[in-house]
Amino acid sequence: MPSPLEHLTGTGKPLHAEAADAAEIAGLIRSGLARLADARNETLAPESRFDLAYNAARALCLAALRKHGYRARHRYIVFQVLPHTPGLGPEVWRVLAKAHDLRNLTEYEGHVDVQPRLLRDVLAACATVAATLHAASNRHDNPDLPPGRS
Repeated sequence: MPSPLEHLTGTGKPLHAEAADAAEIAGLIRSGLARLADARNETLAPESRFDLAYNAARALCLAALRKHGYRARHRYIVFQVLPHTPGLGPEVWRVLAKAHDLRNLTEYEGHVDVQPRLLRDVLAACATVAATLHAASNRHDNPDLPPGRS
């Protein structure tokens, strides 16, 4: 039976299969973590922090997708497939989807209205993705450990 990710591949669909590349994945994770650290800098403008947090989340979510051997044709899909990549639920992907919507308003319409609550939620969701990737990496590096232990 095809996986949920396989159902999203093919002509006109949002994913395509592509072998995972460890160097690319490591680079995406490094980039995501650096941007997340910068986004936590409260001396920066909220708009800058939001931009950094959104791009950190996207890099980390893309890394999770790439680990599964897929590439996204559209930015948004990396958030939608979080239940199937690192196994995160709607409390994470809905926040990131909302951030994507605000990112689009900012990029395409010049509308910038970063609410403090959304910024906090995006930072928290991004940190959750990072922690989940880190835990999965530790399980991969230490296969004798039970799930959830590092």
